[in-house]
Amino acid sequence: MFDILAINWNANPVMFHLGPLALRWYSILFVSGFILGWFIFAYFFRKEKISETLLDPLLYTLLIGTIVGARLGHCIFYQPEYYFGSMKGFLEVFMPWKGGLASHGGTIALILAMWWFANHYGKKNGFDYLWIMDHLAIAVCFAACFIRLGNLFNSEIYGDVTSLPWGFIFERRGEVMPKHPTQLYEAFSYLILGIVLFSLYVFRREKLYRGTVVGAFFVVLFGMRILIEFIKEPQVGFEEDMVLNMGQLLSIPMVLLGVFFWVYGMVKKKPFVANSK
Repeated sequence: MFDILAINWNANPVMFHLGPLALRWYSILFVSGFILGWFIFAYFFRKEKISETLLDPLLYTLLIGTIVGARLGHCIFYQPEYYFGSMKGFLEVFMPWKGGLASHGGTIALILAMWWFANHYGKKNGFDYLWIMDHLAIAVCFAACFIRLGNLFNSEIYGDVTSLPWGFIFERRGEVMPKHPTQLYEAFSYLILGIVLFSLYVFRREKLYRGTVVGAFFVVLFGMRILIEFIKEPQVGFEEDMVLNMGQLLSIPMVLLGVFFWVYGMVKKKPFVANSK
């Protein structure tokens, strides 16, 4: 039954080789998310009359914050005994190309990085911290979708056994039973959220309040993450005996932060668009 219904997945994680250099699908999709985000912010800046000279420093801030935060998040949350238990492991903290990036770590780093960016550039350009977070939330949805597609090409972070017709047999991982393609579940949910939030921006931005978009982003995205994690295989050994896994535990405060942002926005009722009082 499984052979008839399942999708045999054996995609090569390497897109192509340039001499000794292997260009991986994950890397291409990861970078593509930032490029798309650059164009989305260019659109935001033009619509709200913010200098487009800020696009490059914003991109650098996002890129550095995401990579550093995601790497530290993986090392601290998932394998602290390895990375901080020996000098060899500690040195690998600074080698993100060896694998291991955690989305929650990247999120925490972006929250802090955008605080710096808003304080450094915001006042003289007519925006504040909540403004940059609202707009970033829209772009991040699409970038997160790309990253999960990269996880699919790496045949990683998939779910438990399923008899559903879209189950994937991840042959490169030695699997013989179809598993939930949770990478696709997350990718599609992030894509839909991004489309909805971007549509709100295009058609309803004059009626939105600052803080409500990022609030909805945190509640929906990390709420979906909590639900999907129930059908994921444990990522590390210590999760096998946990009622909620690490991804779920880290998502709960993100949902609560989203509720705070949304309530704060509804109470303050500050206009969503930049340069508004």
